[in-house]
Amino acid sequence: MKWLTSFFKAKPTTDTIDPMKKYLIAGLGNIGAEYVNTRHNIGFKVLDHIAKQENLDFATVKLGTLAEYKLKGRTLFLLKPNTYMNLSGKAVKYWLDKENIPLENLLVITDDLNLPFGTLRIKGKGSDGGHNGLKSIQQILNTADYPRFRFGISDAFKKGQQVDYVLGEWSQEEKIKLNERLDVSAEAVRSFALGGLANTMSSYNGK
Repeated sequence: MKWLTSFFKAKPTTDTIDPMKKYLIAGLGNIGAEYVNTRHNIGFKVLDHIAKQENLDFATVKLGTLAEYKLKGRTLFLLKPNTYMNLSGKAVKYWLDKENIPLENLLVITDDLNLPFGTLRIKGKGSDGGHNGLKSIQQILNTADYPRFRFGISDAFKKGQQVDYVLGEWSQEEKIKLNERLDVSAEAVRSFALGGLANTMSSYNGK
């Protein structure tokens, strides 16, 4: 891939980029073909959607796969950790440190059972809400004060079936609506880098 060669050749120069213009967009999920189309992998799905829109390729790197997205003077590192959900913090911390990215320029994308399907909720801090990926990040970063982007997957499951639901595939009705929701999610990611957290929250929360 042409991009792979340019990515690794260009890596030494990324240290010269103003850290405030670098962003780590971490989409959480689990690796493996069996997880690709599951609700829990919406973080991967959003990043894959952006990569498809912008003709980006992911390269296998330490603790995940990474695509570098240049956007109007900003550099967005799109990270899909390969650590599995429960150890997401390890990959996030490594790439924050490696690229010298400030914590306020981190955006973590996860699924959320407490929001209706496709509803977006972006916040600058908060609890892990029982989400193992956020729990890992909070533990390793030793703070809950980092931006996160929750994508609603609803709670349409019967008692005792939460795990099967979260690790299950989208319903037919959800699949029909998913692409439009991914378009809006991609817009929100770009807004975060270009317009900041407050503007993005105002424009996309509940959208």
